[in-house]
Amino acid sequence: MSAPSDDHQLMTLIDRVAQRDEAALKALYDLTARKLYGLALRVVGNAERAEDVLQESFLQIWRNAPDYRASLSPPMAWLALIVRSRSLDSLRRRAAERSHLTQELDDTLADTLQGDTPDPMDTSLASQQAWALHQCLQQLEHKQREVISLAYLRDLSHGELAGQLRLPLGTVKTWIRRGLERLRECMARFA
Repeated sequence: MSAPSDDHQLMTLIDRVAQRDEAALKALYDLTARKLYGLALRVVGNAERAEDVLQESFLQIWRNAPDYRASLSPPMAWLALIVRSRSLDSLRRRAAERSHLTQELDDTLADTLQGDTPDPMDTSLASQQAWALHQCLQQLEHKQREVISLAYLRDLSHGELAGQLRLPLGTVKTWIRRGLERLRECMARFA
């Protein structure tokens, strides 16, 4: 899509999208989605996330079409910039999710397994704490135990868990949060 006639066609479609023409948005999608999806896929490295990025991008295109200025950039460059920005946002969100999961686990483990130098007393204490953690995990509902185990043992993000378990993202987040709360309460009894 670099020929002047192609640019003119894209600019016309973007102008129509700016006037809230849904048919123009569909036509714009049909003309550009393959290339834009390829760009998103290269940035995020995952087909499912690239599809999400493409959807978010076209929502932003719908909202920002009135701001497009052909004098500032060719239409395909403008569209690619939106996809690239949404892709980078997706990567940042994923890193933040993983950081949040790691922080929760670090906090839980810090409460249960303190100390840096293993000596016989520390080893005994760690063994007791591991036993206590095992007992507390057994008291969780199966669904909470499953999402916590997958999240921490397989290092899966909330979104990856939701996809793997075929559950809504909010449900997965709630189960993890409630499961960790119950673990903290249970571990406090063994402290």
